[in-house]
Amino acid sequence: MIIDFGREVCGRIGVASNREWLVTNGIGGYAMGTIAGMLTRRYHGLLVAALKPPLGRTLMLTKLGETVYYNGEYYNLHTDRWFGDVDDDDDDDQGSSDGVDDPLGLYHIERFRLEGTIPHWTFACGDAVLEKRIWMKQGENTTYIQYKLIRATEPMTLYPKAMVNYRDYHKTMIAADLDTFVEKVDKGLRIFMSPHAHPLHLLSDRATVYPQMEWHEDYFLTREDYRGQPDIVEDHLHVADFEVMLLPGQSVTFVASTQARPNLDGDEEYARQVAHEEGLINRIEAMHGEIDPQMKQLVVAAGQFIVERTINDVTGHTVIAGYPWFSDWGRDSMISIPGITMCNGRPEIALSILRTYSKFVNQGMLPNRFPDEGEEPEYNASDVSLWYFQAVRTYIEGTQDDQFLREVYPILQNIIHWYEKGTRYGIKVDPQDGLLHAGEEGIQVTWMDAKIGNWVITPRTGKPVEVNALWYNALCCMAIFAERLGYNAAEYNNMISKMKVGFARFWNVEAGYCYDVLDMPSGKHNAQLRPNQLFAVSLSHSPLEPEQQKTVLDICTSRLLTSHGLRTLDTADPDYIGHYGGDVKKRDAAYHEGTVWGWLIGPFIAAHLRVYKDPDLARSYLTPALRHLRDHGLGSISEIFDGDAPFTPRGCPAQAWSVGEYLRAWCMIRTVEKSMRAE
Repeated sequence: MIIDFGREVCGRIGVASNREWLVTNGIGGYAMGTIAGMLTRRYHGLLVAALKPPLGRTLMLTKLGETVYYNGEYYNLHTDRWFGDVDDDDDDDQGSSDGVDDPLGLYHIERFRLEGTIPHWTFACGDAVLEKRIWMKQGENTTYIQYKLIRATEPMTLYPKAMVNYRDYHKTMIAADLDTFVEKVDKGLRIFMSPHAHPLHLLSDRATVYPQMEWHEDYFLTREDYRGQPDIVEDHLHVADFEVMLLPGQSVTFVASTQARPNLDGDEEYARQVAHEEGLINRIEAMHGEIDPQMKQLVVAAGQFIVERTINDVTGHTVIAGYPWFSDWGRDSMISIPGITMCNGRPEIALSILRTYSKFVNQGMLPNRFPDEGEEPEYNASDVSLWYFQAVRTYIEGTQDDQFLREVYPILQNIIHWYEKGTRYGIKVDPQDGLLHAGEEGIQVTWMDAKIGNWVITPRTGKPVEVNALWYNALCCMAIFAERLGYNAAEYNNMISKMKVGFARFWNVEAGYCYDVLDMPSGKHNAQLRPNQLFAVSLSHSPLEPEQQKTVLDICTSRLLTSHGLRTLDTADPDYIGHYGGDVKKRDAAYHEGTVWGWLIGPFIAAHLRVYKDPDLARSYLTPALRHLRDHGLGSISEIFDGDAPFTPRGCPAQAWSVGEYLRAWCMIRTVEKSMRAE
């Protein structure tokens, strides 16, 4: 078990409120919170239901505020921070220290541990020990909260106070007259926060419920305050009190669900969730043999991002880019596929994702984002379709599924055709050098896409290096696919030959590495040192000569590599920003101007193995980052980190392509080791 803390973490509010747990249900819903139990984000809650799976995410059950009575004393086990002007000096570097903390239930947390993805708390109340655990049922918007009295010399009475809400997970709620209706049902309550709201069923297998109706106002959201958000205070409705007496060894289960009759057998559902996660680990160990605890943790974390998406009554799969605030993004899905499916022995999920996205190809482009609001998919990225080729190649190599290759081949041909003749946002092959131009004035179409109003923060219109490395790789994949299926590959081979000559233009002789962008609107080339050129080394097919590959890798290693990933800009560059924080403008200004991205460890390790063929050396770069599993998003990998030491984690605490690329990097190292032993 790699996530296991005692009072040294649990009893320090500035630490325990910055470490977050996450459980998910496979259809886009989730529960999320902190070790301390304190709400610090608008996204925290015990049931954030995906009412229109995988989106329509709605906060329904916020928290259970527990109090226990034992041996003549009351113990508050929950922790809340209220808006106020008291500075508690809580060593919290990611949230304001302003606020009133009351109660401080975290002082009763003797232990916190993560078993798979399931968080467990151990509370010490006098000589009694009470355990709590939270999980979700796969395929349902149903959260389980279970308590068990492990040790006691007399009975303990538990009083959970249920706080509910009903709002979009991106927003906050201020107390209002919602015409809320609460009715008693068998084993609990059915709650309609408004006449047209989806009902919440709040139930227990053995507790007595007492309906209430009182708003608790001014919960202070410290993370939102740190992020410069305008809404840093929220109100929640106290809708019910529960009461149950526990004898030593007894347990009680509380269930929050959009289902009218969820299973109330907590032990049965817990065993089912444990078996689900053990099954994921068994799959990867069947492929690679026994794996270490860090990789086991990443395997179950990877499963949290895979969700169902139904199209025309056919259920497929997609990838949630990150929790808690991202929806499913095309780029993130394609990059994540090798790590979170193929490396884990889940090729059927890879196939489902590839088929799902194939239905959305439009003018040669795959959607980059499915909006939360349910509007049409957004087609605003030049590289998503190109990453699709790499994902298909990875799947075909791992499965030899020529039937799917024949099915998808016309779609791949269509993408090549549109990119040749030109599609949205100036994405078109330049007939002079065979390189791919992408972008228009004011439009960002690469992964470095931050923009504030009309301010394009990282201008990359022209011929971006990674987009062209992907284009070269896509053409090489098509040539291989054509030959595999018995088709004529001459067209693609001719394009490859022309493009390899054209790609030589990227080499900046004076700097000794690749330009980041050629032929910008100014007529100049961008010579900033960024990690994008690594893709010209790391992808299945490289347009660079071996010596150039080594030079690119070495300079990225010395100037961009950190313990948690690669910086997006050289620290010596005048545009470099080493801290990611503040309001939206400040954060977006730093997003790709020095901020470290965890997912870039994948291409770095791939490039390193290609150049040096030394798995032990490659692993030495991967190992330090795995310690991050005990920080920020527990058991997962964060989206980004500060560019300056100590590389504090920022952004989403759990990011799909970060987890996926760490897994892929580990698998690549393992594969090279096996190959070397075989020789």
